[in-house]
Amino acid sequence: MKVLVIDDHALIREALHGVIKELREDACILAAADCQRAYQLLEEHPDLNLILLDLTLPDGDGFSMLAQLREGHPSVAVVVLSASDDPRDVTRALDIGALGYIPKTTSREIMHSALRLVFSGGIYIPPELLKSRGQPPPYAAPRQSADLARILPPRHGLTARQIEVLALLMQGKCNKAIGSTLGLAQATVKNHITAIFKALDVSSRTEAVLKIGKAGSNPLAANHSVVDTLVRSGSA
Repeated sequence: MKVLVIDDHALIREALHGVIKELREDACILAAADCQRAYQLLEEHPDLNLILLDLTLPDGDGFSMLAQLREGHPSVAVVVLSASDDPRDVTRALDIGALGYIPKTTSREIMHSALRLVFSGGIYIPPELLKSRGQPPPYAAPRQSADLARILPPRHGLTARQIEVLALLMQGKCNKAIGSTLGLAQATVKNHITAIFKALDVSSRTEAVLKIGKAGSNPLAANHSVVDTLVRSGSA
């Protein structure tokens, strides 16, 4: 696994290096203090698996960089690590396509669990945001078509193709990447997403993630031991 940490604070970069190594001893960890260096490393290492991105950078806006990363490098998972715990920032980052949002105030134990969840294919959302919406603690959101078809309500009305689109949407894929994967025009992808939002009675990707996660939290917990670890840590 190859991970890029983008943060302008050396102590944060060093701390994250230690946390990641504790979880994945074989991980190759790269670091950048600003957007310019981050883009250089992206060019030099096209096989990156994960990016941990701070929202406050000296030469650019983290949200703008997140959008550019999702557009230009759709196969790389991006998790935001920020000093902000404002629910609006969390929602905005997830809507753009982040596969998780970890506040820097998070304890080391919960950060371990959050990254484990991301490594296992889940989406980490701070408990505070879930509680404010009446949701359970963090979960591993279903990201495969078969899982989605199993937990969606029988009368959801989604076609097999729309379930495929939803599965890719849950993986944080942008419309362009979804279209490329499924061989669809971007306009067609947009039409499918509109139909998905209508069927789920949501208005954004974040709301879709939250709703699907709530529907699938119990059956998935039986299959993802990391979820149990995260729930215990998050509720402590």
